[in-house]
Amino acid sequence: MRIIPAIDIIDGKCVRLTKGDYNTKKIYNENPIEVAKEFEAAGIEYLHVVDLDGAKASQIINYKVLEQIALKTNLKIDFGGGLKSDKDLEIAFNSGANQITGGSIAVKNSTIFESWIEKYGSEKIILGADFYPDNSGGKIATNGWQEESSLELIPFINGYQKKGIQYIICTDISKDGMLQGPSFDIYQQILSEVNNIKLIASGGISTFDELPKLAENGCEGVIIGKAIYENKISLKQLEQFILTK
Repeated sequence: MRIIPAIDIIDGKCVRLTKGDYNTKKIYNENPIEVAKEFEAAGIEYLHVVDLDGAKASQIINYKVLEQIALKTNLKIDFGGGLKSDKDLEIAFNSGANQITGGSIAVKNSTIFESWIEKYGSEKIILGADFYPDNSGGKIATNGWQEESSLELIPFINGYQKKGIQYIICTDISKDGMLQGPSFDIYQQILSEVNNIKLIASGGISTFDELPKLAENGCEGVIIGKAIYENKISLKQLEQFILTK
């Protein structure tokens, strides 16, 4: 299972939100490049970068930060937040992204999202399946999690798998930034109902002990944010996990 730390960016700074609420913004570092270098020094190879300004503006904003991280580290970066047009994608890839994540666009403009899968291939395009849990699994949310759609989580994933999607970042919004543990049951349900997908767990990671459990469940990767910044999981622990995989 790949360890993928998250850097969320507002005004060029490394921040975290709680449940996607911009009013809960907490700045952890003025310089995201420093943070990325610390991750790389701990043996981490992957990074999840979210342009929160872009998510709000519905277009890429913080591509200069992406560019600097890509220039000054060898991290393989997946980038998301506000990618809505072919031009946004060009900017993201030209700025050093290895993969991009599309969430709202996959709900609101499936035609353009499917064209990206076709043009760039399933290794480059990640489906962002951000959801609010309900009795049937969950409802997909869009626009920086400000809006809830009527789409059900598992049919949404199934539909895009048929269009060629392999990688899925699945975030339980109710748990994001809460440090109360991830949605093991929902991830198990997805992996049992959708075959041959690379599921990346996101939201709620709070202790190191959750990581082996997610790996056992069959998750291909895990995104860790606040647990690192709040020192609930140390970079040393992550380094050991990577070395012993």
